[in-house]
Amino acid sequence: MNDTTQEPLPPDEPAPSPVIAREPGVRMALSQGWQAMKSQFLIYFLAVLVLAAFLLPFNIYDEGNRGRDSGLLALIETAYMLLLYPVIQYGADLLFLRGVRGDAVKVNSLFEGFGNYVNVVLASLLVLGLIGIGVVVFVIPGIYVACRLVFVGYLVMDEGLDPIAAVEASWRITRGHAFKIFVLGVVSIFVFFGGLMLLLVGAFPASMWIKASFASLYLAITNQPRAETPAESSPQSPQPDSAQAGSD
Repeated sequence: MNDTTQEPLPPDEPAPSPVIAREPGVRMALSQGWQAMKSQFLIYFLAVLVLAAFLLPFNIYDEGNRGRDSGLLALIETAYMLLLYPVIQYGADLLFLRGVRGDAVKVNSLFEGFGNYVNVVLASLLVLGLIGIGVVVFVIPGIYVACRLVFVGYLVMDEGLDPIAAVEASWRITRGHAFKIFVLGVVSIFVFFGGLMLLLVGAFPASMWIKASFASLYLAITNQPRAETPAESSPQSPQPDSAQAGSD
């Protein structure tokens, strides 16, 4: 008579816990964003430094040349902000998204938008135009449209959608979540200005936290797997195999 009883896992070797799905919400997004920021601090910090560096030249030039060649400068700034900066911004969105999701994160993600340049620029222009129409009609519709289109960058960069498809997809997946996105946006404003109060240095980690939080909310709403937080990966009590063989 063969005894084929399977021994349960010992207490010091718990079975790995699966990724736990959580209801999308502002607190969840901020918590996940904070954990992601801590685990990917250096590369996230580098990403916001690059974003700031792409804005710095024009800020310095404005301070020293206000009133001189203002028309030409405004034209150059407009072209820069519409045709170049969105590429870096969308690349940063992709980098933060990959970090929160637990993918391998590389610095060159910041520049992947250049490989999809036409879709990135057209998507950015389309979103800007739709939000602008909403603001002109009345401020509240503009804010609502901005909330519904907040995930366009992820959809273009991560899913490879074209501008029209990305706008339609963002509008569809944010249905029922616009208020959460709005609240997260309001909280993000306070977080950013709170960082500015810390001798301006805090603006960098504040920006990192904000971007990671929005990426977390996107993953939760679209029900994609993401990296576990330490709280979620706590050991569980071992469970013996339910199919134990007895003696014949």
